Amino acid sequence: MKRPLLALSAATLAGTLALSACSKGSGSGGTSADGVTTIRFVAADYGSNGQNPSQAYWQGVIAAFEQQNPKVRVDLQVINWNDLDTQVKTMVQNGNQPDLLQTGGYADYAKNGMLYPAGDVLSAATADDFVPALAKAGVQDGTQYGVPFVSSARMFLINNALFRKAGLDPADPPKTWDDVTAAATALKRAGVEVPLGVPLGKEEAQGESFIWMLGNHGGYQDAGGKYTINSPANVATFTQLKSWVDAGLTEQSPAAVNRTDLTKDFASGKVGMLNGIPTLLGDVKNMDVSWTAMPGKDAASPSTLGVADWVMAFRKGGHKEQIKAFLDFAYAKDNTVKFAKEYSLLPVTKSALTALQADPDEQALAPFLRILPTATFYPLSDPTWPGVSAQVKTQIGTAVSDPKKALDALQQAAVQAGQ
Repeated sequence: MKRPLLALSAATLAGTLALSACSKGSGSGGTSADGVTTIRFVAADYGSNGQNPSQAYWQGVIAAFEQQNPKVRVDLQVINWNDLDTQVKTMVQNGNQPDLLQTGGYADYAKNGMLYPAGDVLSAATADDFVPALAKAGVQDGTQYGVPFVSSARMFLINNALFRKAGLDPADPPKTWDDVTAAATALKRAGVEVPLGVPLGKEEAQGESFIWMLGNHGGYQDAGGKYTINSPANVATFTQLKSWVDAGLTEQSPAAVNRTDLTKDFASGKVGMLNGIPTLLGDVKNMDVSWTAMPGKDAASPSTLGVADWVMAFRKGGHKEQIKAFLDFAYAKDNTVKFAKEYSLLPVTKSALTALQADPDEQALAPFLRILPTATFYPLSDPTWPGVSAQVKTQIGTAVSDPKKALDALQQAAVQAGQ
């Protein structure tokens, strides 16, 4: 996802793709004289550089749904990620929100009372099929409003050829931060340009930081939902990152390096280790690499970063039953498996997860599928998180120079955001 969450390719279709897909409805919502109800659906485009846009996927789903449900029409509008938030904000401000929205976050709309609880627009069978950790991430104040759509997770990626060049055994990957130090030092001695990739540029610094925080039992908030950005655990984490930077084991200026650029360097053989995502599988399919659990301070990390995009249903149109019918259809196993395979993402339902794990053509995804149920997510239910995350993206890279100062400043900003 630019993707506030899944962070797919940075480039997406320029301009809005809008279409009343497979629908005879007027696009304005409501029920016609012949008893046909039209619901409006706004969705994000997961296509990259204009290739494989999501519009075609949704057209197929909607055509099949409408054939089985002749009294419901779905007007579809697919918008690229660069424009999606702005256009939806305008719709809401004008009182023209869609019945269904698929995007990167739900918290603001839920907090303002604009959304149906997920239990109102999902059958019990569909609701029970979601991976529990993902369903939990959609809960705000005890009620689920966010319906997971697709997900992703992070793993540690190593270049086996560079490991062997440095005299390291890829079959024994780093499990602790001390192991990372030893491996990165050996890679540096072997002439590897970037032994350990730590991209803290604004593209996804909030995610890269969170991954390392989790390895020291840290994070952005405590169990009670209070921000803990400058906790002793997080300061210790960035002190470790600082030591790697100071020793020349990372890129020279992590705060100036974005993930997309660093992953390109990895694919070209310049980087020994970094945190990787499923969408990298295609880029490294012809390389000798290993995907392994994230190293933690004293042992393999107890969790890794999970990310998700969301579907939410707006109350205003009053089309609860029609929304429920469409969501139950859209979340059928075959549909969720198809979307995950189409875009190298992870499914959000247990039935699709099981199907992909059993698919011999999808074994490259197997490590990610195994760790997804135990992944940890951003504090997505907190409506202050988008603003705090934006500040983290642009400022947390400076914490490799002065961990306490940078994290104290971000903690103060986060606390103020909640006042």
